[in-house]
Amino acid sequence: MNRKPIWEALRPYVLIAPAMAGIGMFVVYPVIYLVYLSFHKYNLMNKAKSKFIGWDNFTQLLTRGDFYKALGNTAVYTLGVVVLTMLLSLLIAVWLNKKTRFNAVVQAGIFTPHIVSIVSVAFVWMWLMEPDQGVLNFVLRSLGLPASDWLQSSKTAMISVIIVSVWQSIGYYALIIVAALQSISPSIYEAAALDNAGRFKVFTKITLPLISPQLFFILIIMTIGSFKVFDTVKIMTGGGPNGATDTLVYYIYGFRTTNIGYSAATGVVLMLIIGLLTFVYFRLLARKVHYQ
Repeated sequence: MNRKPIWEALRPYVLIAPAMAGIGMFVVYPVIYLVYLSFHKYNLMNKAKSKFIGWDNFTQLLTRGDFYKALGNTAVYTLGVVVLTMLLSLLIAVWLNKKTRFNAVVQAGIFTPHIVSIVSVAFVWMWLMEPDQGVLNFVLRSLGLPASDWLQSSKTAMISVIIVSVWQSIGYYALIIVAALQSISPSIYEAAALDNAGRFKVFTKITLPLISPQLFFILIIMTIGSFKVFDTVKIMTGGGPNGATDTLVYYIYGFRTTNIGYSAATGVVLMLIIGLLTFVYFRLLARKVHYQ
């Protein structure tokens, strides 16, 4: 008599159990183990000498100049990628908003870099940015402009990496914004036209508020992804020259065998920074997001 009510109560938990098991195995456990390692001196080359050292890894981390340099590089990279990608994606999305065959072709074209392997993208851009025989410097010289060292100079290496990251991701986020723009009811614009509202006012007072959920989502995702950048830096610059592109994740990677505990402590700090930024975003911007 009571079996059916019991099953009805347990069925939701049974259905989500496989997903929760995966989250526990691949998310919760690694985070807990990361925190555990951060309090230990752990060396993969000699596990016998591993021992608990308390807060020493964090104390060492917060007193090292190379950590702050990596943190500053990561902040510059994140700011550049997030701002440029959001602005350019929004402009491209407004341009592609009309449903035409030409725009459909363009949408497919700008989305292609996002699905191409970052390894392939990085190697292509390394060839384009080659100082002596690269296409970019050839174009600059043809226009009578001075050539750039691109990835070989500490002054231009970071902006070069930012350019590659923006180029690869801009199409994906532009399509998200295009979908948001096309979901806005035409009757809203018709009502604004009856009130003789200008284009700029319509865009700032109607369009932006109505696509604010998508823009907020892009802001959160891009900030988290930019703080975790690794593959582009690893392939294109290796953190150089002179540490100009040494980001936090690449900094963590540098201690992967000699001092796992210190790497884990850096990972914990990175996790806290990302969590704090996400909290600040939700605290300051979530109220300005207009959900239909």
